[in-house]
This record gives sequence, C-alpha cells and structure tokens, in this order.
Amino acid sequence: MSPDRAALERAIERGEREGGSVEFKERLTKEIHLADGRRESLAAQLRHRVLSGDGEATYVVGVTDEGTLAGIAPEAFTESMDVLSLLAEEADAHIENVETWGVDADGRAKPKGDARSVDSAGPADAPAEGIVGVATVREGAVLEDDEHIVVGTAGHVDHGKSTLVGTLVTGQSDDGEGGTRSYLDVQPHEVERGLSADLSYGVYGFDDDGPVRMDNPDRKSDRARVVEEADRLVSFVDTVGHEPWLRTTIRGLVGQKLDYGLLTVAADDGPTKTTREHLGILLATDLPTMVVVTKADVVSDERLDEVEREVERQLRDVGKTPLSVARHGVGAAVEEIDDTVVPVLATSAVTMDGMDTLDELLERLPKTAGPTDDEFAMYVDRSYKVTGVGAVASGTIRSGRVEAGDDLLLGPMQDGGFREVEVRSIEMHYHRVDRAKAGRIVGIALKGVREADVERGMVLLPRDADPDPVREFEAEVMVLNHPTRIGEGYEPVVHLETVSEAAVFSPEDGRLLPGDSGTTRVRFKFRSYLVEEGQRFVFREGQSKGVGKVTDVRPDE
Repeated sequence: MSPDRAALERAIERGEREGGSVEFKERLTKEIHLADGRRESLAAQLRHRVLSGDGEATYVVGVTDEGTLAGIAPEAFTESMDVLSLLAEEADAHIENVETWGVDADGRAKPKGDARSVDSAGPADAPAEGIVGVATVREGAVLEDDEHIVVGTAGHVDHGKSTLVGTLVTGQSDDGEGGTRSYLDVQPHEVERGLSADLSYGVYGFDDDGPVRMDNPDRKSDRARVVEEADRLVSFVDTVGHEPWLRTTIRGLVGQKLDYGLLTVAADDGPTKTTREHLGILLATDLPTMVVVTKADVVSDERLDEVEREVERQLRDVGKTPLSVARHGVGAAVEEIDDTVVPVLATSAVTMDGMDTLDELLERLPKTAGPTDDEFAMYVDRSYKVTGVGAVASGTIRSGRVEAGDDLLLGPMQDGGFREVEVRSIEMHYHRVDRAKAGRIVGIALKGVREADVERGMVLLPRDADPDPVREFEAEVMVLNHPTRIGEGYEPVVHLETVSEAAVFSPEDGRLLPGDSGTTRVRFKFRSYLVEEGQRFVFREGQSKGVGKVTDVRPDE
C-alpha cells in the first residue's frame, strides 16, 4: 500500500458503521443536501459522527455507500466540500483538513495524498477520471490566535537565517553544516546549493508547558498539529540572503505585514554590506527589529564581543539604540523594543547556546501589526492551483477579517477592473480554518477565477468596496544609496506591499541627491495597482536605493 493512500485506505477499511465516526458520501449538492429538512438532518448526522469519534469525524467523498471508489468531477468535489463546510458549521464543527486523490478508469486511487500533486502523477499512471477525498471534521470553534506574531528574517547569505529558523521550529541542534536549514529551503536546487532563492515559511508555538515544535516540518500534518496545539504561534517569513535575490528579500520584508524583523549577523563574518542594506530596509519601514548574532560556537569570546560591539556601533550610526539582551534581560527587551530600540543577542544553533533566551523573547513579544477592525484587505503574494479546489491566493492579511463564504473583489486586473470572487476555504500553515484576521499568513481558495488570472500584487477586498487603482502617486522619498543625482525619468523598481513594478520618478525639484529627502511623483510603467496614502515602499536599481512613503494618490486633483 502506498503510504500516500494510507488515510484513504484506513477510512475505507474502518467502513461506514452505525455508531462509527466514518461517513461515506458519493457527492453532496447544494440543491439536494441543503434543502429544508435535509440540511438539518445531515447536520445532526455529522454531529453524531463527530461525537462518536471523540470530537473528530472522517468524511470520505467520491465513494459509494459500500466504499467503492467512484470518483467525481473536480467541480462536483468542490461543491461537496462547500456543502460539508456549511453542515459542519451548523453542527458546531469545522473542516480541519482535506486530502484528495485522482481515480483512474479502473477505479484505482492514484498517489498521492496532496491534491496539488495529483496533477503531477507519473506518466505511467492512467488518466484520472475523477476525485476521491478524505475530509477530517473536528468539533468546536475554529482556531483563535490573537497572539500570533509574524517575524521576517533578513541577513547576508550564509549568516544562518534559515538554519536559525529551522532550529527554532524543530528544537533540533544543527550539524554545523546548516542541516536544519533544509526544513526551510523549498526548491530542490536550493537544497542542492544550500542557498535560499525564494521566501520560505516556518511556524512554531507555545503552550503552558513551553515550546510546541515540529518533528518534521516537511510533513504538512506536523505543521497543522503545531497550529492546532499551540496557544500562541510564531510564524517566520524567511527571506533570501544572496544579493541577486534582493528583490525577493524586499518583498518578504515590505509585503508581508510583519510584526517584527530579525536580522542575523554571523559571528565569524561580522556585519557586511548586505547586512547594512537589510538593516536599512528593516529600520526604514519602522519595523521593530532584533539582531541575532549567529554561529557563536565558531569564534572566541573576544571575537563575539567584537562583533556585538560592531553591531551596536552600526545601530547607533543610524540613530537606533542597541539593547544587549545578555546585559539587560529578556524582560527589558520585550518592554523596550520598538522602532528605535533594537535588542541584540548571540546564539549558536549547534551548541544551542542562547536559543532558550530567543525562545523566551519570541514567546513574550506582543503582537504589533494589523488593525482587525478595518475592512478586510490582503495583497496577493503567491497563487497556485489545487485540484478539486481551484485557484488559491496566498499572502498575509493586511487588515480586517475574512471568512469562508465571503464575497470578495480581486484585482486590479490588466484592464484596471476587479473580478468578483468567493472565498471557498482558508488554510493557515496547512491547517484549515473558517476565518482569519489581520497578520495571519493564509492561503485563500477562490471561487470565480482561474489561477492563471491571479497575480502577485493584486489585492483581495470586500465585495462592497469601491477600489480605485492608481497609475501615479506622489511620495516623500529618502535616497539612501545612489552614486549620482536622481533626476526626471529615473526608472527604479518600486516594491510596495507585494507589488514589484518598474516606475518612473519625477522629482519635485528636478533632482534628488544621495542623503536627500524630497517629494517625487511615481508612475508605474505598465499598469495600475491599488495604492493607499501612508503605505511605505522601497525602490531599487540592482541595490536598494531608497525608501518612500505614499502621500497623495490623486496628485492631479
């Protein structure tokens, strides 16, 4: 038996029994199964299954009452999940997880469990004729995580960002070769080269007994377990240290609605040019930041002190106040960290020195980002397609709340318009939730749009919003690093939220000099985006050249 089909085969072997927690459904439709009388009856049945399973029921969809694999069309499977979600809500439960498999013409389930991989089944597999899925339904309200914080990491390549995060989320010491980094590097070429090339995500949490970590972050179920079990979550957006991927790093720091920044500095290398550039981006966006000196095990105490003093000097040079956690304690760091005070601490992922202190700091830091009372808004960072579910837009919720079933707008499209969509389901670190709010990193499955039409930089808004995309806006900018003056027609790449777009500058006084602050018009070269006053951005041309703040989105009015 393929381990990928284990959940499906276990459910079928257990069978649909009176008093059991497994239910077989060939298909659920809104017209039939949500009709008056039938809906209440099915909700009661679901409640009975959940109670029989001590709080958890298993629904196998796409099978006959006898447990024979039937397979249903992706659209029918999606509708079945929608109906099941409504029934679960009525029964004071929620769908926690869904796994799907393709069923070939001979009635065999194709590996593997993740719906996304069904499309990538090997050439020897017969074509899928339909879908069968196992939905885990869990008793009770959906996850509430008011204390969930999101931390963005930055730092020079090989300064231990991903290794540090890998050690935090697993509690495993590193082998000195960056072994725990492999938990964050998501592409085969990244693992092979030992370099991250795109944003990675990690999560761990805390309960009354201490940290709740993953045994194997490569297992989606392990991540979901942490989200479910922890009372307080810490999510990481792990950026890229290699200079050619600076735009990805900026996207991770500017577009992810972070609560805190975490800059790593390797004790053997000390601060580098890239360190200073990343620090400048973190502090220019007013993100409360901490500096972690890594690899403390590979240098002498004298060298470690020297690097910490160099970090503190560089922070003072940019007007910030360093706070040594070793000297002042975690309590002082939690109390003082803001856009001017920067805690500094040393760690080793090999000897684990300092890791308990970092755990305590992350556990006690309060949430800072995102008003939850404002209207819902989320800039799209990534999109992908899940078989049986459809288009999924992922990103960090910028403000407000979103629920499964919400009617939303997605855009702007290439023509500047917005598309009407509906929230089919929401996942957070592979844990299905019915609702989520500002600051959460989520994947939102959307009804009413193709995955090919969902692009990074688009935004999701409530259906009754009246968005007005802009091609041009006015901004206050500060030039951090440019060899000559910036004049009319200067064309950097502007990074605003998840938007990364070439733009043309028209400085108010005709020019901006290095170190200058001034006003400029910014015009996107190719299309309009949703931009709001007060949003901060970074502009770059190879390296980051400066930062800005949107001051007027209607400069001609």
